[in-house]
Amino acid sequence: MASTKCSRLLPRRARPQLQRLASRPYSAAARATEFLQTHSPDLTESQKAVREAIGKICQKYPDEYWLAREKSKEFPADFYHDLAKGGWLGICLPEKYGGSGLGLAEASTMMQTIAESGGGMQAASAVHINIFGLEPVAKFGTEQQKKRFLEPLIAGRERACFAVTEPNTGLDTLKLQSKAVRNGDHYVLSGQKIWITTAQTAQKILILARTTPISQVKKSSEGLSLFYTDLNDSLPIQITEIDKMDRGAIDSNSVFFDGWKVPCRDRIGDEGHGFKLIMHGMNAERILIGCEALGLGYAALRRAALYSNERVVFGRPIGQNQAIQHPLADSWMNLEAARLVLAQATRMYDDGYPGGEYANAGKYLAAEAAFKACERAVMCHGGMGYAKEYHVERYLREVLIPRIAPVTKEMICNYIGQRVLGLPKSY
Repeated sequence: MASTKCSRLLPRRARPQLQRLASRPYSAAARATEFLQTHSPDLTESQKAVREAIGKICQKYPDEYWLAREKSKEFPADFYHDLAKGGWLGICLPEKYGGSGLGLAEASTMMQTIAESGGGMQAASAVHINIFGLEPVAKFGTEQQKKRFLEPLIAGRERACFAVTEPNTGLDTLKLQSKAVRNGDHYVLSGQKIWITTAQTAQKILILARTTPISQVKKSSEGLSLFYTDLNDSLPIQITEIDKMDRGAIDSNSVFFDGWKVPCRDRIGDEGHGFKLIMHGMNAERILIGCEALGLGYAALRRAALYSNERVVFGRPIGQNQAIQHPLADSWMNLEAARLVLAQATRMYDDGYPGGEYANAGKYLAAEAAFKACERAVMCHGGMGYAKEYHVERYLREVLIPRIAPVTKEMICNYIGQRVLGLPKSY
């Protein structure tokens, strides 16, 4: 049962429900959300309570909901607001601004559960920025900025997007070319960003730009500044949606801007130190993306197992054949191995460990395990795996995202090779 202390740590609006759930064994409470993987004996009581509460919300939004949203390309506002009403959008943000002040362990459980419920990367992407994106504001913003920016975000009155990546620099963030030039009480921004999620529907943007030319700084990590500011149609900004292979409900965009005036009061932290602020949340982002991949992998595995039990060919369920059963068992073991590495990374992050080897390794392992699970789910369904009504084809398309973003598997191998094994830098 969840402890009293655990219940106090959870969002205020969710506590009465969670206290009722905590009064009965977890196995009984989980029956309402049995579409989730229930073999998780190592979760803390707090994580179990989060998983149960988020699972109950996600029950209202099954696979069919997300398939319809993908087709209509409509942002899942009702799902977003249900999470906001429960107090979940600020799960890692301070309580004084409406958040719950929980750790990354609970946030990871939340994001895995959302993805695992059938929402996949669409559902996770709808709220991802809330979990890690405003970490620089929460850690380094002024008291006035925290109140002004965090409260409406947590309450669901505003949505934000995250703008770092540029078309000409990609993962080479230190070479980004967007400029912010100080002019009295404001900065003038010019440049472009790409793959900016939810820029069509966001009211705020967290954006990194260069305030000192790279030729004038001692280190390329200097001279970058971070801003959290308004995003609306009245500004000199052109937002163009990218037509992509999946996540139709969640827009991805190219953003062009020129002569964009941003007030100095919207700068987060000191001028020229923005890269350090952005880096503060990168390990958390990798862990969360990894957990979202896990959720997608478990969802695919669940559908594959159910179909294999029901589909009868040559007088027996296909799941009785080892050619089906063994690959699915292998996928479960791979997913669990990745989950345990991510759990370790999460504990270390919450304890203040600054290194990124476990966060990167966990993200890598989860993305690869989830991809294999989704591919096997499609193949297990045979021809019906290609049909949208069985949903596994959508899982396979979506699972490509954590293999690419926010960092590729090749760059993770570079990191481990250099930082852990002491090999020479290869790029």
